[in-house]
Amino acid sequence: MIKDILGLHHITSMAADANKNNSFFTKVLGLRRVKKTVNFDAPEVYHLYYGDEVGTPGSVMTYFPFGRMPRGTRGIGEVGITEFAVPKETLSYWKNRLSAFDVKGLEQSMAFGENRLTFDGPDGDSFALVESDLRGRTPWTGADVPEETGILGFHGARFRLRNAAATGELLEFMGYQKVESGHGLTRYMVEGGNAADTIDLEELPNAPVASEGAGSVHHIAFAVENRTVQETVRKALLDTGYQVTPVIDRDYFHAIYFRTPGGVLFEIATNDPGFNRDEDSAHLGEALKLPARYEPYRQQIEQLLPPVAA
Repeated sequence: MIKDILGLHHITSMAADANKNNSFFTKVLGLRRVKKTVNFDAPEVYHLYYGDEVGTPGSVMTYFPFGRMPRGTRGIGEVGITEFAVPKETLSYWKNRLSAFDVKGLEQSMAFGENRLTFDGPDGDSFALVESDLRGRTPWTGADVPEETGILGFHGARFRLRNAAATGELLEFMGYQKVESGHGLTRYMVEGGNAADTIDLEELPNAPVASEGAGSVHHIAFAVENRTVQETVRKALLDTGYQVTPVIDRDYFHAIYFRTPGGVLFEIATNDPGFNRDEDSAHLGEALKLPARYEPYRQQIEQLLPPVAA
């Protein structure tokens, strides 16, 4: 069993418009844009990162805005809901705020004893705000969301699967423990890591298979401390029979990827070196940062990318 997973690192989704995406996360949800770079495999497309003040692992939502991309359809084999943690007794604030911004799909409910508010993103993305303990986390306060109500980071994620058994076994191999089941949901949590420590599996045996597009989660990344630990995790996954990529340098972390039995793409990402490796913390996300191999083509790349507001 792997004992080095610390919870979530980031979640990466796809969008149809960079400016709408940027506005939603910075103006509506009040997160900080901590990095403006490009898709390392498609440099004509942005890769935008949103999180807390410094992009702490476990707080970072990232997007590939492909431009006029058709919407995905919800179904099995995907991360169905991305869940953010907010302080307790704040859902009324968020319901009023999201209503004022004409956010769709608002619905308040409870799961596993936690109050939650689900809502849709600009591309039909599925999100939830879950009331949680602070656990040492501090919201970004550079937007107009008060600190006492601000988003703390991720609470976790909910997968939608035809059969949850194999994915549950994988999570247990990765150090997660099954803690509760009910109403078609099974909760897994990992101890001793960051506060983004929860994965819920929703079993939907008769649902259609999801199709990927704008509003779909591309992959979900789990955190490990450094490359040494990452290599240990990679070997354990390979020894168990998973097809795992070589280590890929993403400038702000190192990554490996593998496909899970339920169809969700997993990444294992290192906490180091972090988003301030090429920008001062006071100016994160302001300038377009390119990987070294694309720097000679900066002028051409900048001409292809639409301007994005600060």
